[in-house]
Amino acid sequence: MAKMPMATGELISATNILTKAGVGEKMKVADFGCGDTGYFIIPAAKLVGPQGVAYALDIQKSALDGVKNQAKIQDITNIEYVWTNLEIVGAAKIPDASLDSVLIINNLYQSKKRGEILREALRLLKIGGTLLAVDWKVIGTPFGPVLSLRVDPDEIKRLALSLGFKLKEEFEAGPYHYGLIFKKEI
Repeated sequence: MAKMPMATGELISATNILTKAGVGEKMKVADFGCGDTGYFIIPAAKLVGPQGVAYALDIQKSALDGVKNQAKIQDITNIEYVWTNLEIVGAAKIPDASLDSVLIINNLYQSKKRGEILREALRLLKIGGTLLAVDWKVIGTPFGPVLSLRVDPDEIKRLALSLGFKLKEEFEAGPYHYGLIFKKEI
């Protein structure tokens, strides 16, 4: 697998990964568990452009506030903020089958309800939409979550395939992360 170039000190390149997942103009994308820096949702909002919509989803209101601040600083106006629990299917106030892409980045290791999170992605994706899952490799690293919390990519593949997703690609998302791209076909 080809390695993606990264800026100095960057563990994972948001723009490269989003481009690899096919995020582009006029799309509707959601970042499940966006965090407070907007590391993926800000570049996603730029890629989808003013005619697209980027949904920032998080269970922590403070995280959404952090993204709002970053978006304001960068004059980004196409982000919608959704306070939700992603472990409850149907909780995100976004219409069914309305998204082109769902991003789940560095979040699956934090939950024992991974199947519910993937079901929520399935509910929100259009047929032909993509699910991008990026998480920590199950290897010793100088930082990141403890090994016992990390999720083997085979577990994510099994769960996604059992829900009807089709695996499009598996790739190196950085020195400490793996990436999986799935397609919703039903």
